[in-house]
Amino acid sequence: MNFGVSFPQTDIGNDPVVIRDFVQTAEDLGFKRLTLVDHILGAKDARDTPWAVHYTIQYGFHEPMTLFAWIAGFTEKIQLVTANIVLPQRQTELVAKQAAEIDILTGGRLVLGVGVGWSSAEFKALGMDFANRGARIEEQVELLRRLWSDELVDFQGQWHRMSDMGMNPRPVQRPIPIWFGAMADVAVRRAARIGDGWLMNPRTKPDDVMKRKIEIFHETAQAVGRNPGDLGIDATIFAEDRGPEEWLAEAQAWRDVGATSVTFRTSASGFANIDAHLNAMKKLAAAA
Repeated sequence: MNFGVSFPQTDIGNDPVVIRDFVQTAEDLGFKRLTLVDHILGAKDARDTPWAVHYTIQYGFHEPMTLFAWIAGFTEKIQLVTANIVLPQRQTELVAKQAAEIDILTGGRLVLGVGVGWSSAEFKALGMDFANRGARIEEQVELLRRLWSDELVDFQGQWHRMSDMGMNPRPVQRPIPIWFGAMADVAVRRAARIGDGWLMNPRTKPDDVMKRKIEIFHETAQAVGRNPGDLGIDATIFAEDRGPEEWLAEAQAWRDVGATSVTFRTSASGFANIDAHLNAMKKLAAAA
C-alpha cells in the first residue's frame, strides 16, 4: 500500500513559504502523491449538500492548475493529482493545454482527477449547464485524450467540434492518466468504463457499502473488456485525533476491500496550525 497526502486547502493559508514547506516536506517524507481539491467560487451560505458548510466564501481554495505549475518548479518525484477538477465547469481545450504544460514541467508526473461536481450554484455562476454534466464529461474526456495524443484532431461531438486542429506542445504522457472522483453508482460505472482509476469519496469508510461499490467498479470494467487489475482505486483516511496504529489499521482495511492506494488527509482533523499537519505526516511516514 502506498500513501499520498492531501493538500490542506482550507487550512494552509496564502503564504507561499508555508505552502512550499508543506509540499517539500511531503516529498521528502516519501509520500507518493499530492492531491488537491478544486473549488472556484464560494457562496455566502452552505448550499446543495450537508458538507457544503466547508465550501463557503469563508474557506480558501487555491486553484489546482496554477498551483501545480508552480509546485512543478521545486519538486522532483511526487506525483501531482487533481482530486478533483470539476471538468464540466471548465473549457475542455484549456484544461487540455494546462494539463499538458504541467505534465511537461514535471516530466510526466501529473494525474488529472476529474469529477462532475455537486454545486449547481457554482455551475450557474460559471455559465455552465449543471443538468448535462454527466454526459458532457464523457465527451470531454474523449477530447482530452485526443488532444494529448494526436498531432491534429478531427472531432465532431455534441458540445465540441474541431477540424485539423491540435496542441503544441503535447504532454510527456500521451495520454495523461485520467482518474474519476465518484460516489453514485452511475459515476462509479463511468470511472470503470473510461477512467484509469477511481478516487473514492473521502467521506467513506471501508465497510460493506464501499465493498459493494468496489465490486460494481470491477464488474463494470470486466463487462466492457477491461482488466480491473489495470485500474487504480484510491481511498482516504483522515488524521483526526488518532495516531499511526489506527491510520495503518484503516489503510489495511481499505486494502482488504480492494483499494490500491490511500491518501492521508490532515484537513478537517481539528488541527490548530500547519505544524500539526506536518507532525501528523511525519508520524505516518515513520510508521508506514
